[in-house]
Amino acid sequence: MTLALLTFIAIFMLITSGALLLAYREALLNRLSSVVSPASSPQNLLQRIFGVRAKTSIEEVIDPFQKILPRSPEEVGVIQKRLIWAGYRKDSYVNIFYGAKVAVPLLLCILATVTKAYHYGPFFVYALAGGLGFLLPDFWLGNRIAARQLKIRLGLPEALDLMVICIEAGLGIDQAVLRVADELKMSQPEIADELNLVNLEQRAGRARADAWRNLAERTDVDSVRSLCAMLIQTDYFGTSIAKSLRVHSESLRTQRRQQAEEQAAKTTVKLVFPLVFCIFPSLFVVVLGPSLIIVFDAFEKYLLH
Repeated sequence: MTLALLTFIAIFMLITSGALLLAYREALLNRLSSVVSPASSPQNLLQRIFGVRAKTSIEEVIDPFQKILPRSPEEVGVIQKRLIWAGYRKDSYVNIFYGAKVAVPLLLCILATVTKAYHYGPFFVYALAGGLGFLLPDFWLGNRIAARQLKIRLGLPEALDLMVICIEAGLGIDQAVLRVADELKMSQPEIADELNLVNLEQRAGRARADAWRNLAERTDVDSVRSLCAMLIQTDYFGTSIAKSLRVHSESLRTQRRQQAEEQAAKTTVKLVFPLVFCIFPSLFVVVLGPSLIIVFDAFEKYLLH
């Protein structure tokens, strides 16, 4: 009986699997054909015949707004340098930034109108929305710069250790930089990107010292500046690169430890304000509250008698 039941279940599953395979055979073939030859998909076919784009890029949406604000070459240079510090190197990002400084205030004003927040004071609400929207792209860019610089600062000792291992294994400084960039592609993408740019600049014919100086300018991190200066001096005087990198890595870790100790020492001073304004009032209420109630009751009894 059990054998017959198992045989029936096996035959039923085989028949069901065959039916599902035949039913979804067309869908499977379409998916396989789209993977093997993506150019024949309907979306790409429309793009090839009519020149239609499926998605409109951010630059096309922001383009009407970026021409409103006046700009000077000096201001554009400063904005472009800040965008490079944040990791945005294309020239189109400058236009997107200027367009955002116009589009974001308009969006905030529309939001204030839709939510009817202007009832609290039209002039104040719209002025606040315009000013805040105009400054939000600058705040966002500053936040991105700080986050990227922090990641580079924290991941630099690891990159230097890998570079020391590669150099001691027999690789040159250029090959070591390329290998470290390949190894850190997943864990430290910012450092890997910058090291790849150094390698590309040297391949294009730029001198090694100039490539490292450009690295310091692109990141604007003190530890990277000191690293580039050390590498330039090491290359100029002909000293051991591996020893210099090891010493620099240890000094970076010592500096990070000292900064952590400094931040820990500052906590006692920073805790004064939360203690005074948040914790002490609640302690006073809990400790002195019952005694004050007893004192007030005693005074009421004394006054009544």
